Amino acid sequence: MSNPSSGRVVLNHSTHISGLIPILERLTKYPGIQTITPAVIGRARGHSPKLQLKVSVPIRGGFKLIARHGKTFQEVFIITRCQQNELEDAIAQLLKI
Repeated sequence: MSNPSSGRVVLNHSTHISGLIPILERLTKYPGIQTITPAVIGRARGHSPKLQLKVSVPIRGGFKLIARHGKTFQEVFIITRCQQNELEDAIAQLLKI
């Protein structure tokens, strides 16, 4: 049985940005994260040589993130009790690893 204090990643798409799922799995262990759902994937105009995760807008109960790698982007929805600055700090720490 899983640890009730950790969140979960909902894998409802067959494709994801390369390297995104391991980052999201580690983010679920951060206190206050409940559910992480990767969503729409698409093509971006610019090129991002390494994986980036940026908090985009608040949603009801959490935040929408934009993940970018290469010329691809993916929306990620996070249900959390964390404030935006706490979430940004947690993401920055995970991307440094």
